[in-house]
Amino acid sequence: SVYSQYDIEVAQIKRESGGQIEKDKLPSPMQAAAASSLAFSVGAIVPLLAAAFVKEYNVRVGAIVAAVTLALVMFGWLGAVLGKAPVVKSSVRVLFGGWLAMAVTFGMTKLIGSHGM
Repeated sequence: SVYSQYDIEVAQIKRESGGQIEKDKLPSPMQAAAASSLAFSVGAIVPLLAAAFVKEYNVRVGAIVAAVTLALVMFGWLGAVLGKAPVVKSSVRVLFGGWLAMAVTFGMTKLIGSHGM
């Protein structure tokens, strides 16, 4: 959670600075929550837009997978660039994590027998 990360940051700063904390150097939990909410919302729009204009089920699933794959790679790249992390490693991690989440979700809907779209 955002606040557990905040607590970790505070503890680390206390260790490194001998117990003194400068409030302006701490991450903002509200800003992190807002960024997470925005990222989730933008990410949720991608499959909806990909599916919105395709009538046939099999083609729609393919369009969703293709659009989400592209979006996952782009989000992985963006996160790596912003976080100054290795781009390929981050992009691949986000891509495989997203694929796993899609597979589990798809499998669960088939197991339960959900009939959407």
